[in-house]
Amino acid sequence: MTYPVIHWQMLSADPDATSSFYADLFGWSFSEANGLGYRSVQTKADGGLDGGVWPVPKGSPETVQLYVQVPDIDAALEQVQALGGRMLMPRQILPDGDAIALAVDPLGRSFGLMTPRSNAADAD
Repeated sequence: MTYPVIHWQMLSADPDATSSFYADLFGWSFSEANGLGYRSVQTKADGGLDGGVWPVPKGSPETVQLYVQVPDIDAALEQVQALGGRMLMPRQILPDGDAIALAVDPLGRSFGLMTPRSNAADAD
């Protein structure tokens, strides 16, 4: 079984400046059509991945997170921990129905796990 990277997000203390920079540099479109302060990114690229910009408090680490599609988030989190990683956030269902969780690898890099809404509903 393969586990594709299906989404990315930048964690930024200044999401407006981050969004403006990448819009000007690459022509990406940003949308704030949610109540969470999240900015969806449409890269408009054939074969490229869309992503997002998530606000973090000033002083928090800024990074880029990759989200990997898995069939079962809870099982994947168990595997993360068995391999020396740790869970940052347990499985959550997003307003659009997708399920996500956050984890950290043994070297301290955070990443996301995602199950699209069609499969996320089956896990409940």
